[in-house]
Amino acid sequence: MNRLENLRREIDAILSQQSNPEERRVAYIHLYGVSTTCVLLAKKRGLDTTLSAAAGMLHDIATYRTGDPSGHAKRSALEAEEILTRVGGFNREEIQEVCSAILTHSAKPAVHGPLAELLKDADVLEHHLYNPDFEVIWKERLQRVFEELGLEN
Repeated sequence: MNRLENLRREIDAILSQQSNPEERRVAYIHLYGVSTTCVLLAKKRGLDTTLSAAAGMLHDIATYRTGDPSGHAKRSALEAEEILTRVGGFNREEIQEVCSAILTHSAKPAVHGPLAELLKDADVLEHHLYNPDFEVIWKERLQRVFEELGLEN
């Protein structure tokens, strides 16, 4: 089993403990959706696909584990560090890169490193793809991603 599959098993175990069926459904859709969108954008941008997928899987883990969205970026980054260390296969530098991206993913207007920007873009794009009729708050970011992918909004 590779390190990404080990991580997914760990995430699935956490999400299976969510007692609210609707919250659990949304968690699976969003975390897996952002993760696969991260891989797509990582391929386009020449970034590490495994680290990108891991960041997507973990970026909101604290919210979905507890049901509490407050301070979720910081709490998810701390949880991600624990999870990545526990599942193994990720070195210290990789864990730090993933956790840094998670920590800053809610600061959509700010610009951070390549993995953080990829995670922000994937998060925004997944929200739009989940339901294109929902209002997207970060329209400029979404428009840039569409242009990068050669799509029209």
